Amino acid sequence: MFLLNHLLTEEYAGYRVVGDELTDITDEHEISAIETALDSGTKASRTHLSHALSLLSDRKMPDYRNSVKESISAVEAVCQAISGKPNATLNDCLSAIRKKQAPTSDAFLHPAFDKAIDKLFAYTSDAGGIRHALTEEGSSVSQADAKFMLATCAAFVNYLWAKAAELGVKPAQKV
Repeated sequence: MFLLNHLLTEEYAGYRVVGDELTDITDEHEISAIETALDSGTKASRTHLSHALSLLSDRKMPDYRNSVKESISAVEAVCQAISGKPNATLNDCLSAIRKKQAPTSDAFLHPAFDKAIDKLFAYTSDAGGIRHALTEEGSSVSQADAKFMLATCAAFVNYLWAKAAELGVKPAQKV
């Protein structure tokens, strides 16, 4: 893939190969975050991110709304693994993670990161229909929204695993 992406870059093509998908995500930092998250974590988080990328990259019928759902579901899957609560909601997992302490008594998540995850989840869980049934006022999810959520959620997945390792928190599952 490296050679193909190198050629696409040299030719100023507006596409790159990320995971197994040809996509218009061309920012090297976004690609790196997504590929790192696709290569690590739980099977569930990798599956959610791969599906989000596939839905975003579908040229005939892209599904941005469900791509966003899959992206945040990857974060939820990682939080479930780290918290040891495989069937809990993201909010319940975050509550459990908040209680995990490092040996130096630093919180697992900085309060700003904690709020950021809460806000991303709130965005996907609002009444506009991203994670719930569509409503008449349902929000329209754009390609830009889906790309942002995929890159951001992949970065959060990577951050959560790195933070768990840094603080010596042993996830209940990481395959």
